[in-house]
Amino acid sequence: MEHRLFEILVVAHIITGSTGALTFWVPVLGAKGDKMHRLSGRIFVVTMLLTGSFAIGMSGLTLLEPMGTHPHLIGKFDAVFVRGIFGWLMLHLGVLTINLAWYGWLCAKNRTRRELMREWRNLLLQPLLLVAAMNCALQGWLIDQPLMIGASVIGIATVLTNLWFLYKPAPGAMDWVKEHVKALIGAGISVYTAFLAFGSVRAFPDLALSPVLWAVPAASGIAFILWHWRRIDRKLRAHKPRAF
Repeated sequence: MEHRLFEILVVAHIITGSTGALTFWVPVLGAKGDKMHRLSGRIFVVTMLLTGSFAIGMSGLTLLEPMGTHPHLIGKFDAVFVRGIFGWLMLHLGVLTINLAWYGWLCAKNRTRRELMREWRNLLLQPLLLVAAMNCALQGWLIDQPLMIGASVIGIATVLTNLWFLYKPAPGAMDWVKEHVKALIGAGISVYTAFLAFGSVRAFPDLALSPVLWAVPAASGIAFILWHWRRIDRKLRAHKPRAF
């Protein structure tokens, strides 16, 4: 029963994740603020919320029945390893994806009105992600998997930067744009990481922990974030009145 439900969640996860992974590039590389940007952005956010939710469901079933949900890994990994990587780590990534997608959507929707961003779901997602990240690090330490500890740093950094923007005394005029970019590209990183790392498990199980598969999406995403931030800063300087 658990395996059948797990497979249903996997299919749903792949469908929504693939849709999000494709629409991700439209707002990242296309014109900003136009109709296509807004439409693709909405599709991306919805698919990310669904993808993260399916990942949480998959992780929960894995924690309950690690080898029953992953029979193809029997003889390759033990239950402790499967529960750690495909249970606790996937749980963390699922919560991270939902956190980033929702936070990024609120930044675009409310812009400088931070009081509207401090709605209960957004605020609840911050401690939930913090707990998931810290637990991921703890579980990684217990089973000697430094990859889980490294991944948890992303979750902790996300929570700290989100809360800093939500409550810092004097935000810049374009800070909401930077946070929007950070969050939604971060959600895209999460999806591509899952596809490359977890998706390789069925064909090449040993590649699931390859540092390259985890590093490539992260490095690419950070590069895109910094590139967009520089463009935002240049536009801000270009429209800043000169002092005479």
